Amino acid sequence: MLVKKTIKDRICYLEMQNAEHFNCLSAEMCQELGKAIQYGYDKECVGIVIKAKCSHGVWSAGHDIHELPMDGEDPLAYDVPMEKLLRKVQEIPIPVIACVSGTVWGGACDLCLSCDMIVSADTATFAITPAKIGIPYNASGIMHFINQLGMNKAREMFFLATPILASDALNVGLINRIAKPEELEDVLEKQFLNPLRRNSIVSISAIKRQFRILSKAATVIPSESFERINAYRTRVYKGADYREGIKSFLEKRDPDYTGKASDLDT
Repeated sequence: MLVKKTIKDRICYLEMQNAEHFNCLSAEMCQELGKAIQYGYDKECVGIVIKAKCSHGVWSAGHDIHELPMDGEDPLAYDVPMEKLLRKVQEIPIPVIACVSGTVWGGACDLCLSCDMIVSADTATFAITPAKIGIPYNASGIMHFINQLGMNKAREMFFLATPILASDALNVGLINRIAKPEELEDVLEKQFLNPLRRNSIVSISAIKRQFRILSKAATVIPSESFERINAYRTRVYKGADYREGIKSFLEKRDPDYTGKASDLDT
């Protein structure tokens, strides 16, 4: 078992446990993580946290180089396990949070950016390293970095392939929050997970889907994309959680949301 699954108070915690191999994103690791993410959604959790058991300060060393093809095939083709994992993280209709306690390399950096939020120890570093081993990164991955970091910082990370500090990553918007290593779990729980638990997962799910659509949209967004956005939004403002949110606000009490992310699937 490479991934440990724990559900606590509607949050699914996933811990990579292959520290002796620096939690490389092997095909097996990617497949286990993908299934574990789906498991958290199927269990109606409101959020997923990806963590790692670290060795020598490494959160994940990224793509398992031993599995890179040597027969002329594209190492980052659409259907390879790591690309499937990245899409799973991006497309699962509940928030995925990376809790980073060590150095992050290569494809693991893309995994973190695929998450909806990143909480990091202030001692962590981030590096995207395809140029170090001659891999031509795929266009969707590069666009992902451009959208998150801007053109110049994305160029710096890809061209230099050197680690950036957590403080620098925070400044450019790569991560959301940094904390001292001993305070990381507390910051994650109090500042991210507790507020998440109190909010409407139906609303959050619709908003995440909109972020996904809009981040991929061209300057002129196709009418189909707007129709999809409107369909998600309509199901929210016509639903019980929307009415409960307004009612509880007016009554000055905490809301009692009962909706599920899966309400938007049909």
